[in-house]
Amino acid sequence: MPRIGFQLKVAPQHIDEYVRRHAEVWPEMLAEIAAAGRRNYSLFLAPDGTLFGSYDVDDEAAANAYLAASPVAARWEADMSQFFDGLEGRADQAASPLVEVFNLEEQLGA
Repeated sequence: MPRIGFQLKVAPQHIDEYVRRHAEVWPEMLAEIAAAGRRNYSLFLAPDGTLFGSYDVDDEAAANAYLAASPVAARWEADMSQFFDGLEGRADQAASPLVEVFNLEEQLGA
């Protein structure tokens, strides 16, 4: 199962509101994320606005396609777009992917 990591930048003046909105993600958006096949999804935010996210997914391309076609995800992403610095397009489709360079379980199992 692939693990995906990504990075975005939340504009410093919007950090508090970004955090508040993620404390109350729309139930229909939570359902769409799960329906897309993303699991164990977490976001981590540094004081400077650097946002790191990670999730597990069986088929990243299928998950992206599902969310790209979702009217609920489109509304959520449009609502959230105001919070990001240097982002073109939807955050769920345009986040900078990160390369996994270490995995404890893989190395312990080797």
